Amino acid sequence: MFESVQSLLAEHESLQEQLADPELHSNPARSKKVNRRYAELSRIVAAFHEWNQLTDDLKAATEMAGEDESFAAEIPGMTETLAQAEETLRRLLIPRDPNDGRDIIMEIKMGEGGAESALFAADLLRMYLHYAESKKWKTEIITSTQSDLGGYKDVQLAIKGSSTDPAEGVWAHLKYEGGVHRVQRVPATESQGRIHTSAAGVLVFPEVDEPEEVEISQNDLKIDVYRSSGPGGQSVNTTDSAVRITHLPTGIVVAMQNEKSQLQNREAGMRVLRARILARYQEEADAEASVFRKSQIRTMDRSERIRTYNFPENRIADHRTGYKAYNLDAVMNGALEPVIQSCIASDEEAQLADIGSED
Repeated sequence: MFESVQSLLAEHESLQEQLADPELHSNPARSKKVNRRYAELSRIVAAFHEWNQLTDDLKAATEMAGEDESFAAEIPGMTETLAQAEETLRRLLIPRDPNDGRDIIMEIKMGEGGAESALFAADLLRMYLHYAESKKWKTEIITSTQSDLGGYKDVQLAIKGSSTDPAEGVWAHLKYEGGVHRVQRVPATESQGRIHTSAAGVLVFPEVDEPEEVEISQNDLKIDVYRSSGPGGQSVNTTDSAVRITHLPTGIVVAMQNEKSQLQNREAGMRVLRARILARYQEEADAEASVFRKSQIRTMDRSERIRTYNFPENRIADHRTGYKAYNLDAVMNGALEPVIQSCIASDEEAQLADIGSED
């Protein structure tokens, strides 16, 4: 059982030797990847050693049970502990998403519902900012377009993690947030107290670690400059500082106008463009890979309604996992972890079922 662990133990030992080599740390991108993989395998190694030790303990107790009743009394509890350790190891051996340790770029856009949708987009932004704060992650608003009532027509947010362990990565947690988020509540603009339904869309992209990771030829770019039309300092409406970048091979378009200079907007735009291109290429690769083929949780399809936020009932419901709770006020203040954990657990169950059907 767990025959595949032996090769992982050897890889873990090899990575440990690499980490002791000073030359590795002169290459930040390579060092980051090695550290991520080492942290991931360290969990598996620890779980395997625990399972191995518990297996030996149970075997010894079983052999001694005929001579000493105290050993026989311990067997049921030891058997249960071993089963739990086995399940933990089994889940850790599920092929991990290679992007789990990455930081992310998140886009939140208003959808159906007009001004109320823009206000809800602002509420979602606040929720994610509080959640990131609870995880001690760093956040940065890259660009945004505000609505007249203080909401957001769209906003792009970068979130950077603090751990080398992929299981604690930003993408590992927030990749499940892509889709349509529906809200049911009485809008601030509603004079007769009627409940309205509106929606906002969320897209999540793993951020590129190094620019060289996604090669972009300048010949593949069409860059337009124009005059900014929103908040951004004295240069707004006076200089052509806003930038629109079109990646011709994929048709992906990125527009930036929040920074005061054309150069800053171009750099921010290229950062987002790389993340979108990386996501596009990996979506295409995942579609061909059987390990990801049937996972329904991981989708970033903007047309999929993934969650409903019902304010009158203080209820939040995730339509993919069946999760439901009546603490929406706490969730909107950043207490999002139980919702996300339901997505992680559901994804693991789906992958375990796939692995079982292939055996």
